[in-house]
Amino acid sequence: MLNILKEKNNLPVYSVFDKEFSLYGRVLTGFDITDIMEAGERIPMPESGSRYEPSTPVFEALPIAKEFAEKIFGELETQTGCCWGHSNFLNAMEWHNSSEVNVAITDLVVIFGLRQDMDENDCVDSSKFVAFYVPKGTVVEMYATTLHYCPCEASAEGFCMVVVLPKGTNTPLEGGKTHRTSCDKNKWLLAHQDNAELVAQGFWPGVTGENYEIKY
Repeated sequence: MLNILKEKNNLPVYSVFDKEFSLYGRVLTGFDITDIMEAGERIPMPESGSRYEPSTPVFEALPIAKEFAEKIFGELETQTGCCWGHSNFLNAMEWHNSSEVNVAITDLVVIFGLRQDMDENDCVDSSKFVAFYVPKGTVVEMYATTLHYCPCEASAEGFCMVVVLPKGTNTPLEGGKTHRTSCDKNKWLLAHQDNAELVAQGFWPGVTGENYEIKY
């Protein structure tokens, strides 16, 4: 799969097990993810488009949710949600002022950038981005300095990824936007300038360059 992705795409594609991933996050080991994998595999795929739930009760009832909170987030109150469906394009970049833990329920690809590459106008060119293949059953931590967005599918069957974040992240702001990149609680977003839907919604068109499509 990784070789196919490298051959078919015009941005660098690595595995999260490659040393290049160390700039963006780390692979987590030692967690028994059997139950959360089984629960994730039961989630039906939409026919088109992607879905996101900040908090998914079936995941949060599992012991692994508490274990992530204790061992990765230092006993902060967390939420365990899910992002799943169909997606092929970069489209935007977001970030949080906290790490994010992901469990790949399916094979998937995530395009990453670095907040340090944003300029004084809150813009970043997509030529600075790289893609990472995340094999099914892999647990990763993405650092707070990592720009990311909705995963891309690695097959026509779609993608599914568990998302663990501090509680309240990605839920609506109560006091309104405080910056042009503000999106939700603990979430800031740069729309790709070619993503007419997000730009029309008022999101800052801070991603320039090619709106990469992941091909497999």
